[in-house]
Amino acid sequence: MRAKFLFLGTGGSAGVPMIGCKCDVCQSPSSYNKRHRTAGLLKVNGKNFLIDVGPEFRIQALHFHIEDLTAVLLTHAHADHIAGIDDLRAYYFLHKVKLPCVLSKETFDEVTLRYHYLLKPLTSGKSISAQIDFQILPKDFGEYEVAGLGFKYLTYFQQGMKVTGFIFGNFAYVSDIRQYSDEVVKNLQGIDILVLSALRQKPTQMHFSVEEAIAFARLVGAKKTYLTHISHDLEYAATNASLPSDVLLSYDGLEIPIQISDKDIQ
Repeated sequence: MRAKFLFLGTGGSAGVPMIGCKCDVCQSPSSYNKRHRTAGLLKVNGKNFLIDVGPEFRIQALHFHIEDLTAVLLTHAHADHIAGIDDLRAYYFLHKVKLPCVLSKETFDEVTLRYHYLLKPLTSGKSISAQIDFQILPKDFGEYEVAGLGFKYLTYFQQGMKVTGFIFGNFAYVSDIRQYSDEVVKNLQGIDILVLSALRQKPTQMHFSVEEAIAFARLVGAKKTYLTHISHDLEYAATNASLPSDVLLSYDGLEIPIQISDKDIQ
Protein backbone atom coordinates (compact mmCIF):
# COMPACT_ATOMS: atom_id res chain seq x y z
CA MET A 1 0.00 0.00 0.00
CA ARG A 2 1.25 3.43 -0.89
CA ALA A 3 1.59 5.89 1.98
CA LYS A 4 3.19 9.30 2.51
CA PHE A 5 5.61 10.83 4.97
CA LEU A 6 5.48 14.58 5.62
CA PHE A 7 8.44 16.39 7.18
CA LEU A 8 6.75 18.73 9.68
CA GLY A 9 10.09 20.03 10.94
CA THR A 10 13.72 19.39 10.03
CA GLY A 11 15.69 21.62 12.40
CA GLY A 12 18.05 20.91 15.26
CA SER A 13 17.18 21.61 18.89
CA ALA A 14 17.52 25.39 18.45
CA GLY A 15 15.60 25.57 15.17
CA VAL A 16 16.54 27.76 12.21
CA PRO A 17 16.79 30.71 12.36
CA MET A 18 18.36 30.63 15.80
CA ILE A 19 17.49 33.37 18.24
CA GLY A 20 19.93 36.26 17.87
CA CYS A 21 21.99 34.67 15.10
CA LYS A 22 23.00 36.82 12.10
CA CYS A 23 24.62 34.10 9.95
CA ASP A 24 23.73 33.80 6.27
CA VAL A 25 21.50 30.76 6.81
CA CYS A 26 19.57 32.30 9.69
CA GLN A 27 19.11 35.48 7.64
CA SER A 28 18.25 33.60 4.44
CA PRO A 29 14.91 34.48 2.79
CA SER A 30 14.63 30.94 1.42
CA SER A 31 11.88 28.80 2.95
CA TYR A 32 14.22 25.81 2.61
CA ASN A 33 16.44 27.36 5.30
CA LYS A 34 13.62 27.89 7.83
CA ARG A 35 13.39 24.82 10.06
CA HIS A 36 11.05 24.00 12.89
CA ARG A 37 12.14 21.35 15.36
CA THR A 38 12.24 17.85 13.91
CA ALA A 39 8.98 15.90 13.59
CA GLY A 40 7.11 13.98 10.93
CA LEU A 41 3.66 12.76 9.95
CA LEU A 42 3.06 9.31 8.47
CA LYS A 43 -0.13 9.18 6.39
CA VAL A 44 -1.47 5.68 5.87
CA ASN A 45 -4.90 4.69 4.59
CA GLY A 46 -6.58 7.83 5.91
CA LYS A 47 -4.80 7.65 9.28
CA ASN A 48 -2.22 10.09 10.67
CA PHE A 49 0.68 8.89 12.80
CA LEU A 50 2.77 11.66 14.37
CA ILE A 51 6.46 11.05 15.09
CA ASP A 52 7.55 13.36 17.93
CA VAL A 53 5.74 16.43 19.18
CA GLY A 54 8.17 19.32 19.57
CA PRO A 55 7.70 22.92 20.71
CA GLU A 56 6.33 24.05 17.32
CA PHE A 57 3.71 21.30 17.02
CA ARG A 58 0.75 23.69 17.28
CA ILE A 59 2.19 25.81 14.46
CA GLN A 60 2.90 22.69 12.39
CA ALA A 61 -0.61 21.31 12.95
CA LEU A 62 -2.24 24.58 11.89
CA HIS A 63 0.03 25.06 8.88
CA PHE A 64 -0.45 21.53 7.54
CA HIS A 65 -4.13 21.27 8.55
CA ILE A 66 -3.64 18.29 10.86
CA GLU A 67 -7.14 18.09 12.32
CA ASP A 68 -7.00 14.42 13.24
CA LEU A 69 -4.33 12.21 14.78
CA THR A 70 -4.52 8.44 15.00
CA ALA A 71 -1.49 7.87 17.23
CA VAL A 72 1.81 9.41 18.36
CA LEU A 73 5.22 7.73 18.41
CA LEU A 74 8.01 9.28 20.46
CA THR A 75 11.69 8.73 19.69
CA HIS A 76 13.05 10.06 23.00
CA ALA A 77 12.54 12.60 25.75
CA HIS A 78 14.71 15.59 24.76
CA ALA A 79 12.68 18.80 24.86
CA ASP A 80 12.83 19.44 21.12
CA HIS A 81 10.95 16.15 20.62
CA ILE A 82 8.32 16.26 23.39
CA ALA A 83 7.82 19.92 24.43
CA GLY A 84 4.56 20.23 22.45
CA ILE A 85 2.90 17.29 24.16
CA ASP A 86 0.29 19.40 25.96
CA ASP A 87 -0.99 20.67 22.60
CA LEU A 88 -2.26 17.15 21.98
CA ARG A 89 -5.20 18.02 24.23
CA ALA A 90 -6.81 19.70 21.20
CA TYR A 91 -7.44 16.26 19.72
CA TYR A 92 -9.24 15.11 22.86
CA PHE A 93 -11.41 18.22 22.72
CA LEU A 94 -12.24 17.40 19.09
CA HIS A 95 -12.75 13.64 19.28
CA LYS A 96 -13.21 12.74 23.00
CA VAL A 97 -10.90 9.75 22.62
CA LYS A 98 -7.57 9.22 24.36
CA LEU A 99 -4.69 9.41 21.91
CA PRO A 100 -2.41 6.34 21.78
CA CYS A 101 1.25 7.22 22.35
CA VAL A 102 3.97 4.60 21.75
CA LEU A 103 7.32 5.04 23.52
CA SER A 104 10.07 3.25 25.40
CA LYS A 105 9.92 2.75 29.18
CA GLU A 106 12.81 5.21 29.60
CA THR A 107 11.02 7.87 27.53
CA PHE A 108 7.79 7.23 29.44
CA ASP A 109 9.58 7.76 32.75
CA GLU A 110 11.02 11.09 31.55
CA VAL A 111 7.71 12.28 30.09
CA THR A 112 5.75 11.49 33.23
CA LEU A 113 8.39 13.14 35.42
CA ARG A 114 8.09 16.39 33.49
CA TYR A 115 4.38 16.13 32.65
CA HIS A 116 3.07 14.26 35.68
CA TYR A 117 -0.39 15.76 35.26
CA LEU A 118 -0.85 13.75 32.06
CA LEU A 119 -1.48 10.68 34.22
CA LYS A 120 -4.21 12.24 36.31
CA PRO A 121 -7.74 11.01 35.52
CA LEU A 122 -10.31 13.25 33.89
CA THR A 123 -12.23 15.45 36.32
CA SER A 124 -15.64 16.49 35.07
CA GLY A 125 -16.17 20.23 34.83
CA LYS A 126 -12.52 21.14 35.23
CA SER A 127 -9.80 22.11 32.77
CA ILE A 128 -8.02 19.02 31.47
CA SER A 129 -4.61 18.29 30.06
CA ALA A 130 -3.89 16.15 27.04
CA GLN A 131 -5.54 12.74 27.44
CA ILE A 132 -3.02 10.12 26.34
CA ASP A 133 -3.01 6.33 26.27
CA PHE A 134 0.68 5.61 26.85
CA GLN A 135 1.79 2.29 25.33
CA ILE A 136 5.26 1.17 26.39
CA LEU A 137 7.36 -0.87 23.97
CA PRO A 138 8.23 -4.18 25.68
CA LYS A 139 11.80 -4.61 24.40
CA ASP A 140 14.66 -2.71 22.75
CA PHE A 141 14.01 -4.33 19.37
CA GLY A 142 10.86 -5.89 18.03
CA GLU A 143 7.53 -5.46 16.33
CA TYR A 144 4.48 -3.56 17.54
CA GLU A 145 1.03 -2.53 16.36
CA VAL A 146 -0.88 0.65 17.15
CA ALA A 147 -4.22 1.73 15.73
CA GLY A 148 -4.05 -0.89 13.01
CA LEU A 149 -0.51 -0.10 11.88
CA GLY A 150 2.20 -2.71 12.33
CA PHE A 151 5.84 -1.63 12.43
CA LYS A 152 9.30 -2.60 13.65
CA TYR A 153 11.33 -0.61 16.14
CA LEU A 154 14.94 -0.45 17.25
CA THR A 155 17.04 1.16 19.98
CA TYR A 156 20.23 3.23 19.97
CA PHE A 157 21.72 5.97 22.17
CA GLN A 158 22.59 9.64 22.19
CA GLN A 159 24.97 10.51 25.06
CA GLY A 160 23.21 8.11 27.40
CA MET A 161 19.71 9.01 26.24
CA LYS A 162 17.81 5.98 24.92
CA VAL A 163 16.29 6.68 21.49
CA THR A 164 13.81 4.65 19.46
CA GLY A 165 13.86 4.35 15.69
CA PHE A 166 10.92 3.11 13.62
CA ILE A 167 10.58 1.02 10.46
CA PHE A 168 7.36 1.14 8.46
CA GLY A 169 7.48 -1.09 5.41
CA ASN A 170 10.30 0.12 3.15
CA PHE A 171 10.79 3.30 5.22
CA ALA A 172 12.90 3.89 8.35
CA TYR A 173 12.99 6.92 10.65
CA VAL A 174 16.25 7.20 12.61
CA SER A 175 16.77 10.57 14.30
CA ASP A 176 19.22 11.66 17.02
CA ILE A 177 21.52 8.69 16.57
CA ARG A 178 25.09 8.67 17.89
CA GLN A 179 25.91 5.27 19.43
CA TYR A 180 24.45 2.13 17.89
CA SER A 181 24.89 -1.64 17.92
CA ASP A 182 25.32 -4.21 15.17
CA GLU A 183 21.69 -5.14 15.73
CA VAL A 184 20.64 -1.67 14.60
CA VAL A 185 22.57 -2.12 11.36
CA LYS A 186 21.12 -5.61 10.90
CA ASN A 187 17.55 -4.37 11.32
CA LEU A 188 18.06 -1.59 8.77
CA GLN A 189 19.80 -3.69 6.12
CA GLY A 190 18.51 -2.97 2.63
CA ILE A 191 15.97 -0.32 3.64
CA ASP A 192 14.67 1.60 0.64
CA ILE A 193 14.09 5.03 2.22
CA LEU A 194 15.98 6.20 5.30
CA VAL A 195 15.36 9.41 7.25
CA LEU A 196 18.53 10.09 9.23
CA SER A 197 19.73 12.96 11.41
CA ALA A 198 22.86 14.94 10.49
CA LEU A 199 23.32 18.15 12.42
CA ARG A 200 26.24 19.83 10.63
CA GLN A 201 29.41 19.20 8.63
CA LYS A 202 31.49 18.46 11.72
CA PRO A 203 30.64 15.59 14.10
CA THR A 204 29.48 16.35 17.64
CA GLN A 205 29.06 14.28 20.80
CA MET A 206 25.31 14.20 20.16
CA HIS A 207 24.87 13.84 16.40
CA PHE A 208 26.28 12.46 13.18
CA SER A 209 28.03 14.84 10.84
CA VAL A 210 26.91 14.83 7.20
CA GLU A 211 29.85 12.59 6.30
CA GLU A 212 29.07 10.18 9.14
CA ALA A 213 25.41 10.05 8.12
CA ILE A 214 26.36 9.18 4.55
CA ALA A 215 28.68 6.44 5.83
CA PHE A 216 25.88 5.03 8.01
CA ALA A 217 23.46 5.07 5.07
CA ARG A 218 26.04 3.14 3.04
CA LEU A 219 26.53 0.69 5.92
CA VAL A 220 22.84 -0.25 6.02
CA GLY A 221 22.47 -0.16 2.23
CA ALA A 222 19.76 2.48 2.06
CA LYS A 223 18.65 3.24 -1.48
CA LYS A 224 17.59 6.81 -0.67
CA THR A 225 18.46 8.88 2.39
CA TYR A 226 16.90 12.13 3.59
CA LEU A 227 18.90 14.08 6.17
CA THR A 228 17.01 15.83 8.96
CA HIS A 229 17.61 17.48 12.37
CA ILE A 230 19.68 20.10 10.54
CA SER A 231 21.42 23.08 12.13
CA HIS A 232 22.05 26.55 10.71
CA ASP A 233 25.49 25.33 9.56
CA LEU A 234 23.92 23.69 6.51
CA GLU A 235 22.62 25.97 3.78
CA TYR A 236 20.03 24.03 1.79
CA ALA A 237 21.05 24.58 -1.84
CA ALA A 238 24.81 24.48 -1.29
CA THR A 239 24.63 21.38 0.90
CA ASN A 240 22.35 19.51 -1.49
CA ALA A 241 24.68 20.30 -4.38
CA SER A 242 27.55 18.65 -2.49
CA LEU A 243 25.71 15.45 -1.59
CA PRO A 244 25.70 12.13 -3.47
CA SER A 245 22.70 11.66 -5.77
CA ASP A 246 21.02 9.20 -3.37
CA VAL A 247 21.31 11.52 -0.34
CA LEU A 248 19.19 14.66 0.02
CA LEU A 249 18.71 17.39 2.59
CA SER A 250 15.09 17.45 3.71
CA TYR A 251 13.06 20.58 4.38
CA ASP A 252 9.91 21.53 6.27
CA GLY A 253 6.89 20.59 4.16
CA LEU A 254 8.64 17.98 2.02
CA GLU A 255 6.31 15.02 1.42
CA ILE A 256 7.60 11.73 0.05
CA PRO A 257 5.83 8.53 -1.04
CA ILE A 258 6.61 5.31 0.82
CA GLN A 259 5.40 1.73 0.58
CA ILE A 260 3.87 -0.25 3.45
CA SER A 261 2.84 -3.90 3.14
CA ASP A 262 -0.90 -4.57 3.17
CA LYS A 263 -0.33 -7.12 5.95
CA ASP A 264 0.85 -4.28 8.23
CA ILE A 265 -2.40 -2.32 7.82
CA GLN A 266 -5.68 -3.17 9.44
